Amino acid sequence: MTKDELISECSDPDKQSITIELPCEMAARVQKLAEENNTTLSNILIEALDSFMRRQG
Repeated sequence: MTKDELISECSDPDKQSITIELPCEMAARVQKLAEENNTTLSNILIEALDSFMRRQG
């Protein structure tokens, strides 16, 4: 999928909903971290993905 196709499918220019499947143990760890930091699972995953991508250049 090209960037243009991805953008045209996104109904909100600031957000896009995606579905990912995580191993059960990882999902539990992410949920625990979210609860400990009084945030959402989505915020934890967004920050982790952003951090990873920044390191990639």
